[in-house]
Amino acid sequence: MGFMTWREKSADALQQGGVIAPDERLPWPQTAVMGVQHVIAMFGATVLAPILMGFDPNLAILMSGIGTLIFFLITGGKVPSYLGSSFAFIGVVIAATSYAGKGPNANIGLALGGIIACGALYTLVGFIVQVVGTGWIERFMPPVVTGSVVAVIGLNLAGIPIKNMAASNFDSWMQVVTFVSVGLVAVLTRGMVQRLLILVGLIVASVIYAVLTNGLGLGKPLDVSAVLAAPWLGMPGFSAPVFSAPAMLLIAPVVIILVAENLGHIKAVTAMTGKNLDQYMGRAFIGDGIATMVSGSAGGTGVTTYAENIGVMAATKIYSTAVFLVAALIAIVLGFSPKFGAVIQAIPLPVMGGVSIVVFGLIAVAGAKIWVDNKVDFSQNKNLIVAAITLILGTGDFTLKFGQFALGGIGTATFGAILLYALLNRKG
Repeated sequence: MGFMTWREKSADALQQGGVIAPDERLPWPQTAVMGVQHVIAMFGATVLAPILMGFDPNLAILMSGIGTLIFFLITGGKVPSYLGSSFAFIGVVIAATSYAGKGPNANIGLALGGIIACGALYTLVGFIVQVVGTGWIERFMPPVVTGSVVAVIGLNLAGIPIKNMAASNFDSWMQVVTFVSVGLVAVLTRGMVQRLLILVGLIVASVIYAVLTNGLGLGKPLDVSAVLAAPWLGMPGFSAPVFSAPAMLLIAPVVIILVAENLGHIKAVTAMTGKNLDQYMGRAFIGDGIATMVSGSAGGTGVTTYAENIGVMAATKIYSTAVFLVAALIAIVLGFSPKFGAVIQAIPLPVMGGVSIVVFGLIAVAGAKIWVDNKVDFSQNKNLIVAAITLILGTGDFTLKFGQFALGGIGTATFGAILLYALLNRKG
């Protein structure tokens, strides 16, 4: 199987801007730096999701590392993906636990029981795919559907940096400075610096922010007091699950969104790398499902393959699974370091917002790339209608409620795309 072996790419190939395939790697020092960039790419969302649900963010980081390691082992190191906190759980967890939105979640156990149930169901879907293949999923989710769903994952998140990460006009201009910095690094630099465009752009923008605020007093100053006060080592807050039938029934259906996300992500990576990863789809579902159960058992959020990291791969053209092994190990170490959490929290919000605009945009474009690579014919009305409605449902965060269960934008867009395609594809 060639498990965990990579061909090392020469420095010349790297300088010429070549693609680094999943079974290749850069020299280990450069691989480690790329791992850091992937940790930073997932960090904002992996920390934000638990905060919104009243979970411990440091534990979420730790479990994202452990989850990625589980995924890496179960897929035999063949699928380049990072597992981070899933936003698909936020609505149902808040509903199941009646969480007020601030501080620790007093009913976290109910949520954890539901997350474990969802993970078990997800693992079962993975075993079915292992036995019978992905044909039954792909029949419902052809390229027009998966491309739309991947694009929507990026577009649905667009409001977060635009509306929530710029409190003033100065902050909005700092977002512009950040995404322009990333763009200039992407276009004007070469070699390793170009591959680290997200990380380098973020550092450049943070320095500019510090000069304008701490130096010239134009905005909220960069505050590093929490970094200095935080200890280097500390245990995250573990919690035990409580198995309640109503909470489990409320949270378990999220599995459909996770399957759609993971399928869409693997299709996106297949399109970007030119390597068909469909044979690993079942194992990818099993890995994600087991990682979700393990995370829920310790007090962490449900996890999913991360579009943010796919965005970074699209920008850097480095798809080496070795990078994700390194990123997982770094996240595990950092899960036990409150100081690192404080460093990331100290990154100015508008700078993180500017980076998010780039990364979420790259996800949306990865969806369009699936259409292009699979030559989706938009002169056919069924394809045109499916894509058009899906994009607006997801981008507008169209929500439907079924009793207490609320299906938000990504969910309604995913189901809408699948059901619309099935309806419109009937032979008249």
